[in-house]
Amino acid sequence: MNENNMSYGQKIYGWIDSRFKISALVEYMSGKVVPQHSHSIFYYMGGISLFLFIIQVLSGILLLMYYRPGADSAYESVQFIISNVSFGWLIRSIHSWSANLMVFFVFLHMFTVYFTQAYRKPRELTWLSGMGLFVLVLLFGFSGYLLPWNELSFFATRVGTGMAGAIPVVGKQLLIVMRGGEEVTGATIGRFFGLHVAILPGIFTVLLSAHLIFIQRQGMSEPIDWIHKNQNEKKYMKFFPGFLMRDLLVWMIVLNILAVLAVIFPDGIGAIHWPLGVKADPFAPPPPVIRPEWYFMFAFQALKLLPAHILFIEGELFGILAFTIGGLVWFLVPFLDKKANKNIKSKFYIAFGYFVLAFIIVMTVLGYFLE
Repeated sequence: MNENNMSYGQKIYGWIDSRFKISALVEYMSGKVVPQHSHSIFYYMGGISLFLFIIQVLSGILLLMYYRPGADSAYESVQFIISNVSFGWLIRSIHSWSANLMVFFVFLHMFTVYFTQAYRKPRELTWLSGMGLFVLVLLFGFSGYLLPWNELSFFATRVGTGMAGAIPVVGKQLLIVMRGGEEVTGATIGRFFGLHVAILPGIFTVLLSAHLIFIQRQGMSEPIDWIHKNQNEKKYMKFFPGFLMRDLLVWMIVLNILAVLAVIFPDGIGAIHWPLGVKADPFAPPPPVIRPEWYFMFAFQALKLLPAHILFIEGELFGILAFTIGGLVWFLVPFLDKKANKNIKSKFYIAFGYFVLAFIIVMTVLGYFLE
């Protein structure tokens, strides 16, 4: 087309395309395909988690404009956000709800990947980077829980960091590093605040970029049963525009659900709640019931049910070691599951996955029904 006959919009697009290679990106995405089968819905779990992380970043930046870390200012600044800042209560509610929903969908994404054995060769690094992101998501939740500096968050953090102190050899030093001293104080808020808004987001961004690159390079994993089908029976969808448009539609649905929850239940509901309550007082007696966030409840309850000593080992230490070994097996499953790497279903590791899932559910339920 002659440049003189081009519209102003076409000229702008041509200028942008010449610098950012948009047409090449569209062509690349159009060449990618997504398998269509009975488990295709699982492909959206990772995208939902990414969308909720974006909401976390945006709402967190808004809260950061008014939040002031410190034993003498943290609680008051959150109170100011809720009471005096226009729609501050809503931003805090969106941040809290999106955090809990992100943890839920990250758990869901992890288990769907595990049970479809999508970690098998050549996607070992995709699984490892995903597990790293999973750990960082939990650390986001743990570090952010203390920031309002209310009674519940103070004592829950004291218990949580105390568990780290039970680790042999390095436990004492780890506890001091986490708390910024022997006890949970204003210095602890500074440590957790820096971790929450600077260190973790930086590491998360790098790891997330690597995770997305691995997915784009290797494509969507296909279930083992589906691989053995006749090629003529398999169906695929183009990544662009088909899958991408559906992914964006799912994001819009999640955004609407998030908005409804944030408006109707600004302080959460049931086990998922975050009322500001009263300000933390290090010299006050702890509340009768101290519970962590729901996604830590299974570990908290399991350690709570253990006896004081198991053989010659302290019960709490035994539980921490058991969780560590189980976590390593889960983390390294792409290298341990030899059958999956040959596109054969591994009954042992699938059974192990069901055991872990049942354990988490049962311990979580017991944690809320047993005092």
